[in-house]
Amino acid sequence: MTKTIFFDLDGTLTDSGPGIMNCAKLALDHFGIPVENQAQLRAFVGPPLRISFEGYGLDPDQVQEAIRVFRSRYVPIGKFENEPYPGIGELLARLQGEGHRLYVATSKPEVTAREVLEHFGLDGYFAEICGADLKDKRDTKDQVIAYLFSKVGQLDNVVMVGDTNYDVTGAAVFGIPTIGVSWGYGSPESMTQAGAVAIAHTMDELHEILNRDT
Repeated sequence: MTKTIFFDLDGTLTDSGPGIMNCAKLALDHFGIPVENQAQLRAFVGPPLRISFEGYGLDPDQVQEAIRVFRSRYVPIGKFENEPYPGIGELLARLQGEGHRLYVATSKPEVTAREVLEHFGLDGYFAEICGADLKDKRDTKDQVIAYLFSKVGQLDNVVMVGDTNYDVTGAAVFGIPTIGVSWGYGSPESMTQAGAVAIAHTMDELHEILNRDT
């Protein structure tokens, strides 16, 4: 049975953590917010930047300034401190060859998502690449999925693939089941608690789960 598969980008298709964490630290330094260790910056990979910076107690104006500082480095440099996960290109080729319909639904700005996927030669696998807007009016996963549906219309047999609970809960708004992947920046436990129907630990395992009838 062929499926319509929505892929998250950061932490699912590509390991974008280094660039995102470097730029998040720059923005936090701008406000004099100490970063005790690099590991705490992993929380920036996946959710909208707005939500991550709000978690540090910044008010709305400060959040917008933090995002501006973040993007001042991310746009020219950080977005390419990034690489596809090993085997992801082969997986996408297999899925496309089997007749599955592939889409990207990411909280990363859409223009940047397109640039990253084109840079790594992955854009051609997807029927549509949908992401956030630069004004942060559309940045949560459910908002991006709603935008995707508004562009392409009704889709059948849809499943989400992502690496954080934000993917799980965003897809659940539309009754879409999520398969979590363990190689990203969320935890399998948090995705399972949020309602993920399965967790894949390897590309082969993800391929096998996606080709199940249910």
